[in-house]
Formats: sequence, structure tokens, C-alpha cells
Amino acid sequence: MVETGSLVQVEECRTFGRAEIDRIHAEIQQVYKSDQKPWVIGYSGGKDSTTALQLVWSALSALPADQLKKPIYVISSDTLVETPKIIEYIDESLERMNRAAKAQGIPLSAEKVKPEINHTFWVNLIGRGYPVPSTQFRWCTERLKINPANSFILDKVAKHGEVVVVLGVRKSESATRAQVMSLHRIAGTSLSRHSTLPNAYVYTPIEDFSVNDVWTYLLQAPSPWGNNNRDLVTLYRNAQAGECPLVVDKQTSSCGNSRFGCWVCTVVNQDSSMEALVDNGEVWLEPFLEFRNYLATLQNQALWPQIRKRKRRNGRVIVKDGVAQPWGPYTIAMRRHLLRKLLEVQRAIGAAGTNENGTLINKRELELIRNIWRTEENDWADSVPEIYAEVMGTNLDWVRYESPTFCAADLELLESVSVHHGLPAAMVAKLLECERKLNSYMKRSAIQRQLASIIEEDWSSEHIDNPMSKVSE
Repeated sequence: MVETGSLVQVEECRTFGRAEIDRIHAEIQQVYKSDQKPWVIGYSGGKDSTTALQLVWSALSALPADQLKKPIYVISSDTLVETPKIIEYIDESLERMNRAAKAQGIPLSAEKVKPEINHTFWVNLIGRGYPVPSTQFRWCTERLKINPANSFILDKVAKHGEVVVVLGVRKSESATRAQVMSLHRIAGTSLSRHSTLPNAYVYTPIEDFSVNDVWTYLLQAPSPWGNNNRDLVTLYRNAQAGECPLVVDKQTSSCGNSRFGCWVCTVVNQDSSMEALVDNGEVWLEPFLEFRNYLATLQNQALWPQIRKRKRRNGRVIVKDGVAQPWGPYTIAMRRHLLRKLLEVQRAIGAAGTNENGTLINKRELELIRNIWRTEENDWADSVPEIYAEVMGTNLDWVRYESPTFCAADLELLESVSVHHGLPAAMVAKLLECERKLNSYMKRSAIQRQLASIIEEDWSSEHIDNPMSKVSE
């Protein structure tokens, strides 16, 4: 089996002899027994990580029970915006792994790692107004993939002192990958030093495999946790795509040219894997594809004056030829529009019964977006519950603010008063919101610092009278 471009095809290929499999198993066993470092195995559900995990599992299951002393943690990164078919496959696989490990007496546990609620895709895109990811501003990989995986690894380092991270990466994937793998190799061992995490080491048991080797092994060796590897072949063929590996450093490309990952990805021009899944009968994914394609259109700079603010989130403005540029976050109106469109997709898939819990954005994310809009965008009308009720036809048990809050009528009054006194209404609103939020603080200096920070923001109009006071391009 080989990959031609992104398409998986079955061809005549070599088989792994017993001697070769025994050699690989022996190396894995030797590395496992050589120290007391627990293992953290990255599993993305794709062909490479599946091959690495299957080899490790088979090798260790051949050891006597008294030699299986070190814990093995299998982690899979769930960005919360994974392609639904992929995350369904991963969830089923992790469940099978935990059952099989317990039954076989292997000290292995499998779980997903997720981004912190403050850093999820929707909180950043809809809440803070981050522009959709692009090759120039790829803010998603670190927040959604690298940080959750590294946080798990560092937690195990704190508990055990050192860990070995096992990854299904191959030198033949790219010259850069081969160079990075060789650069950190510890002489005389099969381990490498992790490029960024202290007391973490990396083991790559399939580093010398080719794509042919990977598929050959998977079709020839049954899954020790009960998966059918031909289901994985079918998934690849239907999606016509490569995989997004578990990413633990910035040197590892999160997806490259593959699209076996996040359904909202706008770094690539076309989501060929989602289109292929729809063409192969998964028509319920069409609302996902349509929304993803809409997000991709927002990279058109001609739209930015209408959908993006001129002030950056740090309060500064970038100036070109004396005119403030629309290079800030999305406007609050655009964020409301995006939330409405996302909930429409959620309603569509919920009605079709295709999503287990019927949600693409959870209540915690909605509450955090609601708070960000209120404190940063003066959304005193409390738009999130209103939009949710309009689109979903129901309501949630929203958090009730205990301290006095402002409403839409208060904002109208504030705007009229501010105009009369020649002050930016948005600035005054932020000052009032800051004072309200911090009114229980014992140390008034904290309030004074935040009030000063708001006042120091750039509250100029679109055309700049004094460009020297702004950030030049």
C-alpha cells in the first residue's frame, strides 16, 4: 500500500519477515527496560502513530509481567475542532485501548488532551476576534496542540522526574524532520533530547520506515487493542488525505499539506479531505464544509475595513500613509455574525442526529465569550444569550452576575453624554466596566493601573492627526 499524493492505493509490496519484526521488538524492549522513565506515546489516529503504538504494544506484551513496571500514557490531542469522523474513530480507539490494556495486564492508559477553555478556537476567534489562521498568523497550533500535549508531559515530568515521549515520526517525511531528529540524538542510545522540554526524551521507533513499510505492517499485523486496520485504510481513502500528528514542539509541522485534522483549518486553500468525505457519502458534513469555506473567505484583505477593527488588542494602531489600518481583531458585529453562523451549523447537525452531544461550541466557551464581549467590547446588551435563543430556539442556564451590571439602555445614555462632552464612549464604558469588575479589590493600586492602561489606549479616529504617536508600519 502506498500514498500517491494524498490518495491511498493498494499495490504489491514487501512483507515484514519474522526476523525483522523481532529486531524492532527487541529494540523497543531494550529501551523500555533500560531506565525508570515512564513513556508518553503520542497517538493521532493516523497511520504513523498507529504503527508506532502497535509495535510498542506488541513488543511489551511479550515481556514477563514482572518487567512491565513503568507506566505508559497514550495521549491524543483533541483540539475541539477535529473533523467529526476522525474524532469518532479516535474516541472508539482509546476506549478499546483502555479495555484491552486492562485485560492483557499492560500498564497502559489512554486519554485525550484538550486546550484550556481560555485558549480554545472559538474563544479566540469569536470571543477575542482573532482573524482566521493563515500562514502569516498561525495562532492555533501552539494554543490547541502544542500547549495541551506539553502540559501533560510536564505534569508527568513533575511526578516522575523524567519521561520518554514516543512519537510515530519518520525521517523520510522531510529533510527538515530528518535533520531535527539527528540534531538532538544522544550518542550511543536510541533516544533524543526533547527540543524544548527539560527532562523529556524522545524515542522514534519507526524513524527509518517508509510509507510503504507503514501500510505493509498495518495490513499484515492485527491491532492488539482490537481495531481493524482496514477501517483506517478506508478512512484515509475516503478522506484522500494525510494525517495531523501529535505536535509537541514548533519544529514539527502540525499538518503540512495534509488535511486529516481540524475541520475549521483555513491555513490550506482547500479542505480536500472534507470534500472527499462528502463525495464519499458523508453528506451530513456539508454544513461543516460550507462554514469552513466561509471562514476562508475572511482572509480577503478587501473585506478587512468592514469586518476588522483598526485598534489592535493591545490598544495600539498601525498606521500607513497617515491612515489607521484594519489589522486588528474582528469587530463585535462580525463576531456576533460568526457566532450565529456557527450555531446554525450546530442546529443543523443536531437535527440530523449526527453529533453525539449536538454541540460544536460548549456552554463554558459561550460563557467566556459572553464575558469577553462584555468587558472588552462593551456588549452591555448581553448578546450571547440572545443570539443563542434566536438560533437554537431554546436557552441555557446562563450565569447570573451578582454585582450590578449595565444594560443596553445604559450604553445609549452613556453614548449621548460622551458625545456632549467630546469623549470616546467606548473608553468611558471600559473605564466603568473596569471599576465595576474590580470594585471588591482591597488594593486600589490594581484598579488605578488598569484604568491607566485603558486611558493610554489609542482612541483616535480612522484618520490619524498625529501619526508619530502611533505604531508605524
